[in-house]
Amino acid sequence: MTNQWAARKAADEALARVLSWGYSAVDADDFAAAVGILVETAVADGGKRVSLHLADQDRKILLVALSHRTCAPEDAVLARLTAVRAVESCGTDAAPDGRRVWALLDTTPRPRRTPAA
Repeated sequence: MTNQWAARKAADEALARVLSWGYSAVDADDFAAAVGILVETAVADGGKRVSLHLADQDRKILLVALSHRTCAPEDAVLARLTAVRAVESCGTDAAPDGRRVWALLDTTPRPRRTPAA
């Protein structure tokens, strides 16, 4: 089974890759939060491995986590992902190669949200 440190390790390695692509303005905290949610969700499926795939286009980063276990899509993770400021859209689905959970992140810096009074 994948270990509890998988999300942090994946976030660190994925951020290093994205920075090497020239996305220096990416919000590291938002990026780590999104990767963490994706990987934790895939790990919770109970498989022996998890894949994290990255793609970029038009100043956006697509993150896809694959659990390699056939599981039904679960929408509860979507609320957690949409709470991350940089997440523009997200989704989950099931495929023959396992459950996929994805998020599209905007790399343009945005102002921090302030709590409502």
